[in-house]
Amino acid sequence: MHTKFNIFYERAAGALNISSHSELADLLKVNRSAISQARRKDSVPANWLLELFRQFGLSPHWLEGGDGPAFLKADNEQSDAFFPVPKVQARLCAGGGSFEVSAQVEGFCSFQKEWLHKKGVADRMVLMDVFGNSMTPEIKDGDTVLVDQSQKDIFAGSIYAVGIEDTIMVKRIEKHPHKLVLLSDNKEYAPIFLTQGEMDSVRIIGKVLWICRELN
Repeated sequence: MHTKFNIFYERAAGALNISSHSELADLLKVNRSAISQARRKDSVPANWLLELFRQFGLSPHWLEGGDGPAFLKADNEQSDAFFPVPKVQARLCAGGGSFEVSAQVEGFCSFQKEWLHKKGVADRMVLMDVFGNSMTPEIKDGDTVLVDQSQKDIFAGSIYAVGIEDTIMVKRIEKHPHKLVLLSDNKEYAPIFLTQGEMDSVRIIGKVLWICRELN
């Protein structure tokens, strides 16, 4: 069956000469159950694509869509200095909350490895689009942000991608005694106060490190 996971597995298996899901799990440094779960959900986690690129130079674009060469070779020091960060379908709402939370990868953007390592953990970073105006003027509708999912500790005033129940949004976060406060830069939006009991429903997805904006 030509499902997304099976296509990924067949390409990886052929390129790396592996013959079982267990061998793939060993290469990815995950449990066999993680492979079974991805197969059931018919999904391919972005960090798996990055792991196979990091270890073997397998192209994430080729693994997902069959585009370009299977292996990416660094012809010089300059090309070897870049790292592909995945852009996911999930969109962060600068407003009431987005229900578009898919981790499916839409593509990759290259960043300098040295810069990424100064900022955080490169293979835990993703790019996400933002919609809504609650974070203007700092983050505007249509911006793309770089989120480091390894940075979950809250530093007052910093901007984070946040999940609340089934929605995700982008906000500044502050910790108050027995409560969490989600702040918008746009003063038309009131702060969101979450009590001790409500804080259990909050997921810190990661810290926003960088903003990209297209000019009209």
